[in-house]
Amino acid sequence: MSNLLIIYHSQGDKTSRMAQAVYAGAKQESAVTVVLKRAFDAGLDDLLWANGLIFGTPENFGYMSGALKDFFDRTFYPAEDYQLNLPYGIFVSAGNDGSGAVREIDRIALGYPLRKIAEPIIIRGEPCSDDLEKCSELGLSIAAGMAMGIF
Repeated sequence: MSNLLIIYHSQGDKTSRMAQAVYAGAKQESAVTVVLKRAFDAGLDDLLWANGLIFGTPENFGYMSGALKDFFDRTFYPAEDYQLNLPYGIFVSAGNDGSGAVREIDRIALGYPLRKIAEPIIIRGEPCSDDLEKCSELGLSIAAGMAMGIF
């Protein structure tokens, strides 16, 4: 059985709705245990439990949320000895283009090290049903790939 951890932050409902859609998609894969956690509630033990990760954040000032950055700050050096090499994906609720948040998550992920296995989902503005379906597909595709041993 594989373990997928979805770590996100949301002050409003946009990123939260996206996180719920990613979670619902991932839960369709019965061979994977899926946990959804807010960034402030996740820590090193969660990383060590996980076989795969999905990060979700709003775009704040062209960057990831402070809460997700805090998660990385709290876990980066303690995780260093474990050389995690976990697969990961990203979803971003963007006000602009979302590229800054993705770029910085990718930069930090290299140091753990983590391996990016999916194109990021960037939703600009209010997520519509098609956007939430893309989020669901992200969760399902990563969970299914983990179940099949691809990632």
